[in-house]
Amino acid sequence: QVQFVESGGGLVQPGGSLRLSCVASGFTFDYDGIGWFRQAPGKEREGGSCISDWDGTTVYADSVKGRFTISRDNAKNTIYLQMKNLKPEDSATYYCAVGICSGPMSDFSSWGQGTQIPVSS
Repeated sequence: QVQFVESGGGLVQPGGSLRLSCVASGFTFDYDGIGWFRQAPGKEREGGSCISDWDGTTVYADSVKGRFTISRDNAKNTIYLQMKNLKPEDSATYYCAVGICSGPMSDFSSWGQGTQIPVSS
């Protein structure tokens, strides 16, 4: 069972950048990929970024594509989310989870506790 701990959140101004880290621990053998997702208060979870464990292929939701970049450092068991040109609508709590990058978000599991990103002036 893989477990995740997210960090790197904090207040950022519109147009700014931030890099989130997701440290994985436990059994990580049996999964296809790891994704970053977000959830704003009163809204459903969305905005997925996912990286495949097999070949590093990445996929992104339209809401974050072109601004967010997911990457990994296997030596550190860490998955990163580099966020650029942040917008107020990016304000949310960001989570990482394990699943199939080509599959639905609802199939992801082992969600971390999240790290909060307020984007505000």
